Amino acid sequence: MNETKKDPMIPDGEVNPIDTDYTVGQDNIVMSVGPFGLDIHNRVFAVSAGLIIAFVVLTVAFQNSVEPVFSNLLDWLKSNLDWFFILSGNIFVIVCLVLAFTPLGRVRIGGTEAKPDYSYAAWFSMLFAAGMGIGLMFYGVSEPLGHYMSSVGGTAIENGVRTDWAPLGGAGGNPAAAQDLAMAATIYHWALHPWAIYGILALGLAIFSFNKGLPLTMRSVFYPLFGERIWGWPGHIIDTLAVLATMFGLATSLGFGSSQAAAGLHYLFGFPINDTMQIILIVGITGLALFSVVAGLDAGVKRLSELNMLLALILLLFVVAVGPTLTIFKSLGTNLVSYLEHLPELSNPFGREDKNYSQGWTTFYWAWWISWSPFVGMFVARVSRGRTVREFIVSVLIVPSLACMTWMTVFGNTAISQVIKDKYMAATEGEVPLQIFLMLEQLPLTTITSFIAIILVVVFFVTSSDSGSLVIDAIAAGGKVESPVPQRVFWASFEGLVAVALVLGGGLVALQAMAVSTGFPFTIVLLVSTVAVIKGLMNEPRAPKKFKSN
Repeated sequence: MNETKKDPMIPDGEVNPIDTDYTVGQDNIVMSVGPFGLDIHNRVFAVSAGLIIAFVVLTVAFQNSVEPVFSNLLDWLKSNLDWFFILSGNIFVIVCLVLAFTPLGRVRIGGTEAKPDYSYAAWFSMLFAAGMGIGLMFYGVSEPLGHYMSSVGGTAIENGVRTDWAPLGGAGGNPAAAQDLAMAATIYHWALHPWAIYGILALGLAIFSFNKGLPLTMRSVFYPLFGERIWGWPGHIIDTLAVLATMFGLATSLGFGSSQAAAGLHYLFGFPINDTMQIILIVGITGLALFSVVAGLDAGVKRLSELNMLLALILLLFVVAVGPTLTIFKSLGTNLVSYLEHLPELSNPFGREDKNYSQGWTTFYWAWWISWSPFVGMFVARVSRGRTVREFIVSVLIVPSLACMTWMTVFGNTAISQVIKDKYMAATEGEVPLQIFLMLEQLPLTTITSFIAIILVVVFFVTSSDSGSLVIDAIAAGGKVESPVPQRVFWASFEGLVAVALVLGGGLVALQAMAVSTGFPFTIVLLVSTVAVIKGLMNEPRAPKKFKSN
C-alpha cells in the first residue's frame, strides 16, 4: 500500500472548510477508574451505554417471555414498513448515480490537489474486504438455494393470499428459469442497493471530515442542515442512534456467526446445537476479539483481515476448481443479466404480491445493511481520501457488488447444481446455518473445507467485533479516533453480551427484530443525510478535469 505520511486531516489544494469553534472532545469527560483511563462524550456515551446495558439486563431477566415480543415487533415492522425500506434503498441508489454523473462528481475528497492514500489495487482490495463478512458465509448457500426451491415450487394461495416464499411470480416447474430468478433475487440483496447505502454515508463522512475539517463522526454530516446545533442535542441524538444501530447490527451478525460455527462443530465433531453452545462460542470468540482489541489495529484486526481474505479466496477457488466449474463461469454472466432484467420488479416498493419475499427477505436486509452503515461507512471514508466523488461512487458501487455477486454465484450455483443435476437434496433439508457444510459434503476434502469455513466464520466474528468497537468508540468519544483501549474493550464486550441476550431472547427472530427496529430510525437519519451531503458538495471546489489518480 502506498500510504502517505502527511496528516490526512490537512487538505491539499482548495476546499471550502466550515468555520466552527468546536474542537474534538471538548464535551468529553476525561477520568480514571482505577488503573483505566476514560475519554468519553458525556451524553452520547451515557445514553447509548445506558440503553444497551438496560436492554441486556431486561432481555436476560425476562428471556422466557420476550420471544413473542420480538416476534410481534418483527412482524409489525416488516408488514407495515416494507415499502419504506425498499423505497429508501432506491433513493440511495438514485442519489449515488446523480452525484456520480453530474459536475458534483468532480469534487475530490481531501481537496482539489489531494492524491489517493492507496493505489487502486490496495483500495479495491479494502473495498472487497469490507464487502465480505459473516453474512456471505451464512447466506452464501442458503439464500440462493432457498429462493430456487421456492421459485421452482411456484406460487401458493390460501384465502386469496399468497403463502409461498417465491420472489416475484416464481417459476413453477421450470428449473432453469427458477435458477435465474433465484440468483437475481439473491444478488439484489448484495449488490447495488446495500453499497449505495454504505456509499452515501461514507461519502458524507469523508467530505465533512477531510474537506470541511469536522470530526469523523455522524453528526458532522448534518452541519449544512443544523449548523452549530449539531454540537448540541440534535447531534447527540444522531450519534446515539448511530451507536445503537451499529451495536445491534453487529450483534445480529455475531448471532448468525455463532449459530453457523455451532452448526459446523456439530457437523464435524458432533457437538450439540443449542443455546448453551452458541453462548459458549459467543463468549469464547468475544474473548479473541478482546485480545485483538488490546493488541491494536495493526497487530490485531489488520493481520486477521489479511488471513481471512486469504482463506476466503482459497475456499472460493477450491469450490470453483472441484465444483461445477463450467456452470459457475457461465453463471457469472447469466446471473448478472438476470439481475439487471429483474431489478425493476424486485425494487418496486408498492403493490407487491410476493409479500414473504419482499417483507421477509428484502425488508430485513435493508434494515440490516442500514444498521451496518456507520461501521462500513466510516471504514470506507477513512481509506478513500484523494478520490473524486465520481470514482468513489462508481468504485464503491461496482467493485464490492461484483465481489459479492461472484461469491454468491460460486456457492449458490454450486448448491443449486447439486439439486438439479445430482438430485442431492440434503442441503435443502438442512437448517440454514448447516447448509454450507452440507453443500461442501458433496465436494472432495470435506473435513478440511468445512474446518476452513468454521475458521472463516470465527475470524469474521473477531474482525467485525474489533473494527465495530473502534467505530462505536469513536462516535461515543465525540469523534476521537485515538481513545483509551478500555473503552473499546467495553464496547467489544457488550457486542458479545447483546448477541448473547438476543440468542436467549428468541434466537434468529430476536436478532432480525432488533436489526430492523434499530434500522428504521436510522433510515430516516440516512435519508436526511443525503440532503446534507448534496448541500455540502455544492459549495466545494471541483478538481481539474485533467488530474489523474494513481
